[in-house]
Amino acid sequence: MGAETSDAPRAWRIVLEHVETQLLEGALRPGDRLPGERALSAELGVGRSSVREALRVLEVLGLIRTSAGSGPTSGAIIIATPGGGMSALMRLQVAASGFPVADIVRTRLILESSVAGDLAEATAPAGAAPDLAPAELLLDAMDSPGLTPTEFLALDAAFHLALAEASGNQVITATMAGLRSGIEGYALEGVAAIADWHATSARLRGEHRGIVEAIQRADAATARTRTHDHISGYYAETFVDTPTA
Repeated sequence: MGAETSDAPRAWRIVLEHVETQLLEGALRPGDRLPGERALSAELGVGRSSVREALRVLEVLGLIRTSAGSGPTSGAIIIATPGGGMSALMRLQVAASGFPVADIVRTRLILESSVAGDLAEATAPAGAAPDLAPAELLLDAMDSPGLTPTEFLALDAAFHLALAEASGNQVITATMAGLRSGIEGYALEGVAAIADWHATSARLRGEHRGIVEAIQRADAATARTRTHDHISGYYAETFVDTPTA
């Protein structure tokens, strides 16, 4: 029997779409300060961790800057208005959950396999090693016992975004952030088809570490192959047709 999932939308997406809508409509402008985590949490009925996750995505997109601490300069301030391509990327984030799953997977196979290979090549002795520490912290978090499929897959999506961030390519990072709701959505939908979630999650953790290990060994070919097989393998396990790229 497959693992159970909730039909509720991902809480962090509620926060993200709320802020994105205000930005796109002009209700929020550069220089405006967002309400604090506690206020947004209460206003939207989600946990503070979900607020932090949404703010992280907005910061990756270059739309806000966050400052720790307390006082008038703490919290998140709007530093850019989404125009042109950025506006399109934000609409991509809002609409991604409605894209055909096979199209999202094909895009991931092309984009993320390339990222993994590029990271491995950058790790070669002559290159500047990418910062994989954030991705490794997420791998450790996914090893925590008792994670629900929803929690695990949220960390999984964050791991893949962290690899994109490590590439230093802002367009790739923004695109991955834009697709994130669609990626997490189809991954969670697929859980219902998995007979043994414990075994599948253990396999996914091993595959994640295998990708990072290949990157750290500067083995670009293996990093690309492992990333491709990881993405396509989960799709093959949970959906009928396996896309190719």
